[in-house]
Amino acid sequence: MRILFFALLVLVSGLVYGQRAYITSDGEIILGFANINNNGTEDSGIPRFSMFFHGQTLAHFDQTNNFGLLTGISLRNVGFITDAGTDLRTKHRTYNVGLPIGIKVGDMDGMYVYGGYELELPFNYKEKRFENDEKVSKFNTWFSRRTPAVYHTAFAGIRFPRGFSLRFKYYATPFFNKNFTVADGSKPYQNLEVNTFHIAFTSMITKGKKVVIGKRDD
Repeated sequence: MRILFFALLVLVSGLVYGQRAYITSDGEIILGFANINNNGTEDSGIPRFSMFFHGQTLAHFDQTNNFGLLTGISLRNVGFITDAGTDLRTKHRTYNVGLPIGIKVGDMDGMYVYGGYELELPFNYKEKRFENDEKVSKFNTWFSRRTPAVYHTAFAGIRFPRGFSLRFKYYATPFFNKNFTVADGSKPYQNLEVNTFHIAFTSMITKGKKVVIGKRDD
């Protein structure tokens, strides 16, 4: 998949020559969900609302007034909450750097739909445990082996005039690394499979001036 991603970047580099390009910066509010399979038992977890800290900077390449490409970089806080009854709750989250690539169809100066693929690299993992609504443990680690090295994700959304957007995103890679082993030799996530997804409301913070890359006949 990583080879495919970089091949797509090379393809985009060729396609954007002569196109109208501009940069946008967006903030995000995320409502996250999870599909949880714990040793054969299905659970949906608890919806997780987060405002801090999410953001992305995108480079847009409009080939026509109705079609364009996008790529860029993002920072995102994603995770899920489990509830094993009224007396036990756990919260898990990662901070990820993302590298999206996608297409846009519609009115490039108004409303359009978009979608694509994003590679996300988790760099910080945090876990909290609550019993009877009291926090009993908490830890976070950098570049933890509890999670995969990368997440493969797909996204689709609609951008409205004035820069507001709704986006759906699905994480095809399970949240945990099933092969992670603790000091006593056990694998806490061996029988736990979690796939997260979310709905995000985004708002454009800045939009750069359009420039033309290379030469154009028009």
